[in-house]
Amino acid sequence: MTKPLEALALEYGKLKTPKVTAKGQNELARRIIEEAKKQGVYVAEDPQLLALLSKLDVGEEIPQDMFTAVAVILSWVYWLKGMKPGDEKTQHKG
Repeated sequence: MTKPLEALALEYGKLKTPKVTAKGQNELARRIIEEAKKQGVYVAEDPQLLALLSKLDVGEEIPQDMFTAVAVILSWVYWLKGMKPGDEKTQHKG
């Protein structure tokens, strides 16, 4: 039996703490990844981080013991976008 495709979405920026906004397996996971790519959201493929975060429920904030792992991904995303923390609070959608 093959392992199911899994995906999890995090929201951060205007929130004080990152939180899980979506998660799913197989078809739902494919839709989460597809929508993220369509919206220009960075998709990290980290099975260990996914295993940790998948224990959380949608809407749940990232617990303190997972901050470092999530911070590594977020810092990479900021770097890729040429941003620094805090920039997202001043950017306007337009």
